[in-house]
Amino acid sequence: MTESTTGRKAALIYSDQLASHVLSDSHPMRPIRLAHTYELSRQSGLLDSDNARVIAPREATEQELTRVHSKDYVQAVRSLGIGLETGNGQSYGFGPGDNPVYDGIYNAQALSAGSAVVAMELVEAGEVNVAFAPAGGLHHAMPARASGFCVFNDPAVIIQTLVEAGRRVVYIDIDCHHGDGVQHIFYDTDQVLTISLHESGQFLFPGSGFTGDIGTGKGEGFSVNVPLAPHTGDDVYQTAFDAVVPPLTRAFKPDVIVTQLGMDTHVFDPIAHLRITTQGFARTVAKLAILADETGKWIALGGGGYDLGAVARGWTMAFAVMSQQRIPDYIPASFGDIQGISNFSDVPPGDPDPAMASQIAAFADRSIEEISTSIFPRFGI
Repeated sequence: MTESTTGRKAALIYSDQLASHVLSDSHPMRPIRLAHTYELSRQSGLLDSDNARVIAPREATEQELTRVHSKDYVQAVRSLGIGLETGNGQSYGFGPGDNPVYDGIYNAQALSAGSAVVAMELVEAGEVNVAFAPAGGLHHAMPARASGFCVFNDPAVIIQTLVEAGRRVVYIDIDCHHGDGVQHIFYDTDQVLTISLHESGQFLFPGSGFTGDIGTGKGEGFSVNVPLAPHTGDDVYQTAFDAVVPPLTRAFKPDVIVTQLGMDTHVFDPIAHLRITTQGFARTVAKLAILADETGKWIALGGGGYDLGAVARGWTMAFAVMSQQRIPDYIPASFGDIQGISNFSDVPPGDPDPAMASQIAAFADRSIEEISTSIFPRFGI
């Protein structure tokens, strides 16, 4: 299993504390998925390689969080977590539904954000080439508002830190939902290129991320959105990725690549509508690895994903790619049965009927064409 002892060095940022909180009994975001990912990686032997390290997170500091969040918001989250500001939660996006308040919310979310900060620190220090913080990737949070299960926007926190250090950053988001919070925070800068591939906002939260959303001021042309039709599968997804992500990333010439690896694109996901398999997801991660190797610095974050078995399998496969190990064929028997699935790879879902397949492909082709027209010439492509 662990044949590679040279090459890309990878770290997994994890501790059981990251998986110990519960948003609510009925909430689709279940942090236990992080524990499942760690256990599947461990029991598959991926953490035994000389290429792999497991590093514990720490809480992000208030100074780190306020790089992108307002001080009032950070203080409000702290107060909400100990029951001191229950009357004002709604003004900050909290309440029943997507963003519930729970005991210890500040510490849990600061730890999730801190896992991304630790990943960034390891990569910036040259200790590893890639660090994966699956608890991170909470890309919907706004500077003064929780949104879409996200309290602190850890991708933006680390990107802002990198920009302040003089780095040029490409942020590539493959979550099923548009990375609206990250785009919003960097919408007017040319130091960050954000690329988001997602189910179109015509059909899915947060209702944004259209091809015409390209940035403003100095940032015009540096926000790139690739909306896709519901039921898009592996082949069309790969076509869209290949057409947009590699040429723009290479033209931008980043110092660091930050990726958000949401697994809610998966065909089993209960709250989204794409039809990506685990092997399709791993293929995308492998392409991201090629781009990241050109910079030598890759910070990978988690994100959405609400089918526990798909998340554990997909993120374990992603870490195998990062640490240059063979993706296992079978789920270890010792791991147990989350979903009645014994293989890492999926049986490919059946193809949609020809008329629907044609519409799905045409939708992607339109997105590619609009990006080629409005964005590519700005980069000399």
